Amino acid sequence: MAKKKAPTDGILNQLRTFGLAYPGAHYKSPWPGHMDLAVKDKTFAYLSLEGEPLGVGCKLPRSNTIALMLPFCKPTAYGLGKSGWVSASFEGISADAIDVDMLKAWIDESYRAQAPKKLVAQLATAPSTVAPKKVAPKKPAKRPAKKVAKSKR
Repeated sequence: MAKKKAPTDGILNQLRTFGLAYPGAHYKSPWPGHMDLAVKDKTFAYLSLEGEPLGVGCKLPRSNTIALMLPFCKPTAYGLGKSGWVSASFEGISADAIDVDMLKAWIDESYRAQAPKKLVAQLATAPSTVAPKKVAPKKPAKRPAKKVAKSKR
């Protein structure tokens, strides 16, 4: 019997298509009931299946603190949360209320964290994050040393 469609299946397909566009990205199904995204056999996004409530898990080394402030997020189980993995569950949340751009930014950050440097270097865009980048304050320019006139004696 075919699974019932979930209102978030369209978002799930957008996220899969987005993630598979990265260099070397492929599907990975380590156990039944999963169709995750991986690069060089390293998972970078855990995604729910069609017909189920939307669930996303990503490694967020830079934005996990901010993501964990959201009410639908928690550290990923099995000890992965200690390494920056965050799981988001959208059960009971309307598809219209889900920030797809934020989830794409998470997939981008997770891909960059898991992919080999050679594949990341192929990406044309700078890393995107949910949080704005911290910019170090500019150091004041050094003033030229004052020339001291030699006194005549």
